[in-house]
Amino acid sequence: MNTTTTLRTIEWLGDLDGCVSMIDQTLLPQELKMLECRDPEAIWEAIKVLRVRGAPAIGIAAAMGVVLGVRGFDGTDRAAFTAKLDEVCDFLASARPTAVNLFWALDRMKRTALGAGDDVGAVKLVLLAEAKLIRDEDAAMCRAIGQVGQSLIPAGAGVLTHCNAGGLATAEYGTALAPMYAAHEAGRSFRVYADETRPLLQGSRLTAWELSRAGIDVVVNCDNMAGLLMKEGKIDLVITGSDRIAANGDAANKIGTYSVAVLAKAHDIPFYVAAPSSTFDFACPDGSAIPIEERSPAEIRHGFGRKTAPDDVSCYCPAFDVTPAELIRGIITERGLIQPVGRAEISTLLAEKSG
Repeated sequence: MNTTTTLRTIEWLGDLDGCVSMIDQTLLPQELKMLECRDPEAIWEAIKVLRVRGAPAIGIAAAMGVVLGVRGFDGTDRAAFTAKLDEVCDFLASARPTAVNLFWALDRMKRTALGAGDDVGAVKLVLLAEAKLIRDEDAAMCRAIGQVGQSLIPAGAGVLTHCNAGGLATAEYGTALAPMYAAHEAGRSFRVYADETRPLLQGSRLTAWELSRAGIDVVVNCDNMAGLLMKEGKIDLVITGSDRIAANGDAANKIGTYSVAVLAKAHDIPFYVAAPSSTFDFACPDGSAIPIEERSPAEIRHGFGRKTAPDDVSCYCPAFDVTPAELIRGIITERGLIQPVGRAEISTLLAEKSG
């Protein structure tokens, strides 16, 4: 059995002339295959069609995509290089709208280039180092999230999660799954209920694959079974990830998360969100300002190649919904547990980030 530490979702291979290696998540759980990306177009496509997904992993992919986009710049004109950098960043930013880590990573790469001097060759190397650092920092943050949150999972607990916020959604280890991995490594036995997560089944395809691979007891349930599981007393807490958290604590996550939070509230079950500080967007005062991606109706009508709805029927397919802060018991970050969840508490714990 592989350990939880061996799942490296995305990394840079080689030197400046190398490539980005990532797990092609569209093939799981049938096949574990590494995809090599050698230009920003390949990164954009991987983000768009969910070969790489999860807010932190998308941010890492974008940072590495910047390097792929500028490394072939020919010349020494610093202004022209900056224009090329901006062009690449704008292109990558158009891949998906909701995960704030995408834009956070691109902005960080721009700032890094700005302070790297006038030697274009040197700037390219600095950008590569920064992209690798973003990956490594994410891995460390996920480990820290695990340590902060693992005490919330007692022995014998039933934990519900929605979508996939494990190693596949990050550099490695995960956000929502990190406390589960840490509790498992501490020797505690518990059961995880993984919502199937319609329409793309990230829970059954990815979360169940990850957890079973790590030797953690996992049960897959359809999304509409969550309420019954709670009523039957099988769920002690809920932990999900997030793709963007507003300044007041409203959190966007995979569609269906809001429903789970409402059910948890009705059954007096604590609902937690796990996310790194890079997922907080202080430019969004509340959840109403978070852009929500709408996906193709084909994901509902023709899920995984089989027609499941008539072609002439309209489909509503938002990829995310927003859970209000008042439904969230706490936010598990690498810097500590934010509890209660509110603007002041978030600002206090993440003062360095907001500043």
